[in-house]
Amino acid sequence: MKLGDFSVLTFDCYGTLIDWETGLLRALAPVLARHGLHLDDETILAAFAETESAAQRRTPSKLYPAILADTLDALARRWHIVIDAMERERFGASVGDWPAFADSAPALAYLQRHYQLAILSNVDRASFASSRARLGIEFDRVFTAQDIGSYKPDLRNFRYLLDRLGRDGIEPRQVLHVAQSLFHDHVPAKQLGLATVWVNRRLGKSGGGATPPARAQPDWEVASLAELADLHRRERSAT
Repeated sequence: MKLGDFSVLTFDCYGTLIDWETGLLRALAPVLARHGLHLDDETILAAFAETESAAQRRTPSKLYPAILADTLDALARRWHIVIDAMERERFGASVGDWPAFADSAPALAYLQRHYQLAILSNVDRASFASSRARLGIEFDRVFTAQDIGSYKPDLRNFRYLLDRLGRDGIEPRQVLHVAQSLFHDHVPAKQLGLATVWVNRRLGKSGGGATPPARAQPDWEVASLAELADLHRRERSAT
């Protein structure tokens, strides 16, 4: 199997292209400070991973800002603090403030010269629109949880993706899914027979960060999107 065997790259966005862990920690920092909580980053992220995925399973039709607000409610109960309506609103609307990884925009610009690029993201259309400018390109297709009515790792999201691509004559064998989260992306993608690239943004760190733990067997593993672009360049040079 070679990178050149594919014609479409489908991307998770948050955690893969956008640095959601940094964004989440920055958004939570004033809440924790106001309540005098001093927690290390990995403890915060692990708690978020558990509570966010539970909120998505419980109310899959809710838009992502409401999921984030519900997640903050659950974290407040866990940490025995009382949050106010403004804190809920600010955290729910924080997606647009989350930074892109430095390598995302240049790598995407390179990859778009060789592939169609699509997004399959666990957010709503407005939240993704607020992040799009940070990524520097226009994607050929964008599919969100709002469009689908469920959140990854629900297989429904990947079936929706493949159905929409299939309407344009794109077969699953032409699709390579690129993502950081084993839990949200690689496990369901592999169940449907897709080839995948694991962008292991947490290489060298312990735990799963903001994603629940999971096991999967990606076809490639890279530490960054820049590394994926370099692999493609080397493959083209060799042929």
